[in-house]
Amino acid sequence: MKHWTFFLLLVLTFVVPARAQVVPAPVQVDKSAGIPNTRKELSRKVGKSAFAKKTASLPAWAQEDAYLLTVTPKGYKVEANTETGYFYALQTLKLMEGCGTVFDYPRFQYRGFMLDISRHFRDKDFIIKQLEALASVKINRLHLHLTDDAGWRLQIDQYPKLTSQAAWRVGTTWKEWVAQGQQYAQEGSPEASGGYLTKADVKEILAVAERLHITVIPEIEMPGHSREVVAAYPEVGCKEDSRELCPGKEATFTLLEDVLAEVMDLYPSEYIHIGGDEAGKQDWKSCPDCQARMQAEGLASVEELQSYLIKRIERYLNAHGRHLLGWDEILEGGLSPNATVMSWRGTQGGLEAIRQDHDVVMTPGNYCYLDKVQDCPLTEPEGFGGYLPLDVVHSYDPLAEVPAGKEYHLLGVQGNLWHEMIPTPEHTEYMMYPRVAAIAEVGWSQPENKGGFRERVSRWNDALIAAGYHAFNLHEERGEREAWKTGIRHLAQGKPVSYTIPWHRSYPAAGSATLTDGKGGGWTYGDGRWQGFLSNVDVTIDLEAEREIHYVGATFLCNPGPGIYLPKEVEVWTSIDGKDFKLAGHALNEMKDPVISYILYGVPVDARARYIRFKATRSREWLFVDEIVVK
Repeated sequence: MKHWTFFLLLVLTFVVPARAQVVPAPVQVDKSAGIPNTRKELSRKVGKSAFAKKTASLPAWAQEDAYLLTVTPKGYKVEANTETGYFYALQTLKLMEGCGTVFDYPRFQYRGFMLDISRHFRDKDFIIKQLEALASVKINRLHLHLTDDAGWRLQIDQYPKLTSQAAWRVGTTWKEWVAQGQQYAQEGSPEASGGYLTKADVKEILAVAERLHITVIPEIEMPGHSREVVAAYPEVGCKEDSRELCPGKEATFTLLEDVLAEVMDLYPSEYIHIGGDEAGKQDWKSCPDCQARMQAEGLASVEELQSYLIKRIERYLNAHGRHLLGWDEILEGGLSPNATVMSWRGTQGGLEAIRQDHDVVMTPGNYCYLDKVQDCPLTEPEGFGGYLPLDVVHSYDPLAEVPAGKEYHLLGVQGNLWHEMIPTPEHTEYMMYPRVAAIAEVGWSQPENKGGFRERVSRWNDALIAAGYHAFNLHEERGEREAWKTGIRHLAQGKPVSYTIPWHRSYPAAGSATLTDGKGGGWTYGDGRWQGFLSNVDVTIDLEAEREIHYVGATFLCNPGPGIYLPKEVEVWTSIDGKDFKLAGHALNEMKDPVISYILYGVPVDARARYIRFKATRSREWLFVDEIVVK
């Protein structure tokens, strides 16, 4: 065992459990005898008892994880129904500095974390290191995103080009690969960058995961996010440069079933994740094989064609004793009979699946996407798509919207870490910790028992850093943008705004009240305060009385990753009657190279007016503005 692993097992501080009743005492727990972890020692601790009777009314999965931990000045005693429960008791023991009794079991059976090793490969040793930390906070599922356009990361004997070609690319980072035309390379060539897990690697990872009571779930993307497969085996695409597999060709199903057979031979997981998200489907509309399939099967749309593929793959998995897990797009065109849905585009997909009596894992981006930065984007390493601090992750309640009587269909929660913008292992850990502990507590603890989390997780995070993890330092956290915290007072606050061009329906913020509600936007465009436009901005504010105006300005957000840019120019017009407007001034974009920024376009004004017309000319894709300030 590596030294850092041994240290981690001894010192990590765990999140207080849902039903914990720890009574602080000045006497420290005597751990000098060590923590037993062998099956032989465990068998003497586990057996039928009053504890077993106490847990008999719990769901079977909760009985397996439940434990009763008693700590006295002389030592500790654990009662559990299974090895898993005993293991979790030991994780809690590492927290306790005094004496007390803890009777505990989890809120949800599925407490997961997804690691994307396609966009930037992470090797066996890195994955094993993370398993140790995940287990310490009672995460019990590691979802490995093994395949995507950017690289195939798993040895498949029947299709060797998936690793000799599709696992290697031109460009060390994902961004370099995209900029250089998304070219693949042959293993061993000078320009090749990438890697993959051998079957021996997987077996070693699974052995560690089993010891830590973590199930590893493999994801093999289909039919979208499969450009690397088509590049290696063009016969499974509609055409040579397709990004999706061709559902019209039998060769596609032969390859998928052969691959899944090898995946199932390796991974004992009940669930096999098949992706199912973001398939463009454009090639299918003109592909003769796809059109023939649709006609033969009586399919009315390409969405139904995707559903045909998913259902056929599900039948194959079910025949081998496995269950299909997919992103919420698998709802489109009709959900497979036994599929479990992972809801990422908010919660609506998951709620719809629950209404259809399917099991669901909630992983909405606003709470669970750890590729978003966790502090001020101006000082953080690059992330993707916004700002997600620890406290917001921890605030999530997966059951909040689930219909009464359907709660049993909600299996649990998962945090996801996509790797487009995360090129190094150190950056991965920085984005994972401590937020993964918040995901763990959302999955384990009842909402009313989550108090004091920040202090507890700070101790745990400090222990991680001391053990050699590159975690975000909570003690240096800056927090939310000042305008979001304090608000903005000005002459136009609360005044009506009319729109010549409406906001985009995906980013309405507070609707017509947004630009004069006195609420500044935060660090991310999706926080409900930034209003988004896929057009120019052209609005008129009615001050409801003539006023002396000396300044009009607004802050725009620039975040090139999701396509948000500053306007070319801002113009301010004034009017007494709302009909005759005069140009009062303008401000130009002076930023040459777009970077994440929050730029105030301020225009000095010398006018008396009741109406103010504010125009911003779009430069590229999105415009996001939070407040038009009038002084």
